[in-house]
Parts: sequence; structure tokens; C-alpha cells
Amino acid sequence: MADTTWPDEHLISAAREGDVESLAALVSGAHPHVRRFARSLCATPEDAEDAAQEALIVLYRKIGTLRASGALASWIFRIVRNECVRRARLMLRPRPVIVTAPEAGLPSAEEEVFRRLEAGRVAAAIAALPADQRQVLIMRDVQGLSGRMVADALGLSTAAMKSRLHRARSAVQGMLAEPLRGGHDE
Repeated sequence: MADTTWPDEHLISAAREGDVESLAALVSGAHPHVRRFARSLCATPEDAEDAAQEALIVLYRKIGTLRASGALASWIFRIVRNECVRRARLMLRPRPVIVTAPEAGLPSAEEEVFRRLEAGRVAAAIAALPADQRQVLIMRDVQGLSGRMVADALGLSTAAMKSRLHRARSAVQGMLAEPLRGGHDE
């Protein structure tokens, strides 16, 4: 089973202070979490890999600007989310139409656009959650941590963690149930 723990605060602090070995260990330790999160948000595996790499590059270049060690996960996940949304928007830009014979098993351009739109909506819905709910949702559903680990990490009872998680999931489902805005009626 993959390691599901984030690098500890001492490593993050050392990396923030410019220790190259700590920074390399931090990037290496964060990579599986960043990659998993990107795969859950981006429309394609390629976009997920690119978004994860972009987030790790930002982490490497700007770790010194991070104010609090405990904010690392939310900071880097925000970078990944923004990159996934940016990539989804790029997909919506008009491109020259190239007509080819459709290949069996490949999604159509229309299906791909809808899939990317949905990934952007999920990212936006998660981002719109209150910080306490977003944190529980990301730790439990994105990082795959156990309920007990999430509750302990946040200093909550298991019941309180479950309550926040339920509210977060319900809020995201509610936001995703709303019809897409914009566009035109047919």
C-alpha cells in the first residue's frame, strides 16, 4: 500500500529555509498526493500529469513563500486545481476543425469537452466549500486517509469528522446538481 502521510513539519520548515535535501525530499514525498489529486480533477491523464508537474515546480520554486507549514496541502492542492481548471478552459477555445474518420473506442470531441467541463465543475465545487469541510473532503476522499487518521490530524472526534465530511459531500453534490450556466438554450 502506498504511503499516505504528508512530509512532517520539520522537513517542510527546513525546505522553506532553503535546505536543498529537505526540498528534494518534500517534492518527492508530496508527489503521490499531488498526482492522485490531479487525476481526480483533470479531464485526461495527460492533463493530470502536467498539472501535477506544474504544482511540484511551483512548490520547488516558491516553498520559501509558504507562511505556515500546516498550509502546504491546501496550498499545493489549490495550485493543482487552478491548473486543471486552466487546462479545461484551454480545451474550450475554438480550434480548427479537422475531419477524420471516427475510431472505435475513442471519445468524441464533444464527449471530451463535457468531461473536461465536469472536471472543472468538480474542482470549483470543492474550492467553494468552507475551509474545514474542504480539508476533510480532500484528506478523506482525495488522499484516501482513514476516517480515524483524518479526525486525529484535525483534532476532531470521529463523529465530528464524519459530520463535516457528510456536509462537504452533500454540498458538492448539490452544486454539481445545478445546471451549467452560460451557453444558450436549444
